[in-house]
Amino acid sequence: MSSRPEYDRKAPRPELSVNPLFTREPVRIPRDRLPHTELDPQVAYQVVHDELLLDGNPRLNLATFVTTWMEPEATRLATESLTKNMIDRDEYPRTADLETRCVRMLARLWHAPDAGQAPGCSTSGSSEACMLGGLALKRRWQRTRQAAGLPTERPNIVMGINTQVCWQKFANYWDVDARLVPMEGDRFHLSGPAAVEHCDENTIGVVVILGSTFDGSYEPVAEICAALDELHGRTGWDIPVHVDAASGGMIAPFCDPDLDWDFQLPRVASINVSGHKYGLVCPGLGWVVWRAAAALPEDLVYRVNYLGGETPTFALTFSRPGSQVVAQYYNFLRLGFEGYRRVQLYSRDIATTLADRIAGLGPFRVLTRGDELPVLAVTLRKDITAYSVFDVSLALRESGWIVPAYTFPEHRTDLAVLRIVVRNGFSHDLAGLLLSDLRRALRRLERQAAPVHGPESVSFAHGAGPH
Repeated sequence: MSSRPEYDRKAPRPELSVNPLFTREPVRIPRDRLPHTELDPQVAYQVVHDELLLDGNPRLNLATFVTTWMEPEATRLATESLTKNMIDRDEYPRTADLETRCVRMLARLWHAPDAGQAPGCSTSGSSEACMLGGLALKRRWQRTRQAAGLPTERPNIVMGINTQVCWQKFANYWDVDARLVPMEGDRFHLSGPAAVEHCDENTIGVVVILGSTFDGSYEPVAEICAALDELHGRTGWDIPVHVDAASGGMIAPFCDPDLDWDFQLPRVASINVSGHKYGLVCPGLGWVVWRAAAALPEDLVYRVNYLGGETPTFALTFSRPGSQVVAQYYNFLRLGFEGYRRVQLYSRDIATTLADRIAGLGPFRVLTRGDELPVLAVTLRKDITAYSVFDVSLALRESGWIVPAYTFPEHRTDLAVLRIVVRNGFSHDLAGLLLSDLRRALRRLERQAAPVHGPESVSFAHGAGPH
């Protein structure tokens, strides 16, 4: 038996016949192991490029909250910055300074008491930002309990069952009991009374969602904070709030300026947002900001001597490209407050108009119409028995549209919905084309005797996408 390894350079190379259309391209290219020989760069590009053509069209993906279009100037800046490592602050001081400026801009946007001193950082996405916010909550709770001579073995965190899956990951990875408040009736998210009912002396914090991914609705941050204020006065339990504003953090400040949800509420300790959602940057970028230095325990901040300079870091990741931070700063500089307001209000206008027109088709009942997040959720009327929302989703997929259909979680699994996320780049014209394709699909589906597809027929996994 030969002991020659698979990649022995002295091994004879088999002759490869070539595709007659591309004389430089071998007929077979291994998919799951390294090829023995090199490929021409143009051939390698074409092979990968052609396979990616089978992906869905990002502009027609109405399932994702993630930005799928940036201005060419933002794309160019991001491309120019791909090789810059965010952690090399001594090597790339200007990129590091752009990150600091973005944190200060967000702190001011969210009314931090001293925006110039509010700690924060960029992350690889809101999932990482949520982990950091949760860690700070746990560590503050532990320090407070230790100072009072109380046990710290059983921390819990309270949230609605509609929270993104990253919060359940946080609880699992960092040994915190996740107290998930189920939906009840037409209450599809957390409320003040429901939050308080699940709190006790071991609650490290309450997570409030500014823009539920299930239906686009805001959770009532002020109401929940007021309920926790009352609980504090009654029991002495001083429970902070983290606002997961992955989407709403870049919608509410511009579209709902009178809404109380941010650091103007003293109980809000930290806020995260996805720069790659309504921050208008391609993935992946998140941000987390604390109201003040006291909200971020100092022992979570590492001061690393790296490449000749001391780098304070409290992110979970280390090396990360600076391109998304550069693109975020470009957007902040380019659009300003009024520019973001214009873009987000346009998306909301499309969402509410589309919701009204879908309601006018007849078969649908609108649950949310896009007047908070520019997201609409619809379900079928009870008398529609020929087809399901899953049939509608798959019929639209035939025209290239990706519109997710899914059931709501525990206590409302009977409710199956279609959800449409409107983002920058989705225009009134595209909304009109979607409606036309929806009408054609409904005419065909109405000829069915009964629904053909159910929840098992779709691959959309709610809450498992980029955050």
